Amino acid sequence: MTGAQADSTDSAIRANQELWDEWTRIHETSAFYDLEGFRRGGIRLRPHEIEEIGDVSGRELLHLQCHFGIDSLSWARLGARVTGADFSPAAIDLATRLAAELELDARFVHSDLYDLPEVLDGEFDIVYTSRGVLGWLPDVGRWARVVSHFVKPGGIFYINEIHPVAQVFENEGVAPGELRLQYPYWEHERPLAFEVTGSYADRSAAVRTPTEYGWDHGLGEIVTALIDAGLRIESLREFPWAEWQLDFLVRAEDGKLRLPPDVPGELPLSFSILAMKPTLG
Repeated sequence: MTGAQADSTDSAIRANQELWDEWTRIHETSAFYDLEGFRRGGIRLRPHEIEEIGDVSGRELLHLQCHFGIDSLSWARLGARVTGADFSPAAIDLATRLAAELELDARFVHSDLYDLPEVLDGEFDIVYTSRGVLGWLPDVGRWARVVSHFVKPGGIFYINEIHPVAQVFENEGVAPGELRLQYPYWEHERPLAFEVTGSYADRSAAVRTPTEYGWDHGLGEIVTALIDAGLRIESLREFPWAEWQLDFLVRAEDGKLRLPPDVPGELPLSFSILAMKPTLG
């Protein structure tokens, strides 16, 4: 990466951090997150995540890119000893206050993901990340090395994420079932830039940060990066539904976002990976 490209990447990450600070304040009171409902109890995790990861009671869990910690605190309610990390100081502040208020076994660390090994000590039984995380990172290889750094030998890594195939199509201003190829599939150095309109939790919210930046990563690049970082892939599952609204999808009877039933064929729209770090010797 040239100096100019590095400066461009750093500027994009700083803009994204400012955006997530603004979004945190919006999300704290949004119906989308229903923080008041979460305070009263419950778990904000997907059933297949809990099934694939298994019992977390008494286990040390690190949640990367945790936002304001509502999923992190869900794992704490299931018995894990949780550490969450995020690059947004506003999100970490809210997560820390929530953990104290709800008296849950969780701590939160403010750090850019790539800098986290310099900020946080220790290894974890489980490293977890989920839903809308990889697109904010420019280098999936560096990400995988950070993941592996924190997984203890015999421990696991788990990710649940939108499928890279779903990311290549125009997702705004198209009809249900209209698949218009628009974006890269494989990783690219120069970030994509998108005009910000509110937040995904509230499109009408006032936001000062004008632009968000993102990067794509192919599924092969993600899997290979984890293997190169010393992890062993235990499972790779692909699902025909997405977690958030894309205009080419419709909400099906089961409540999930899927291709319209009159569209021939299928596409993978999300995926999960469970990986393990082999024990030494």
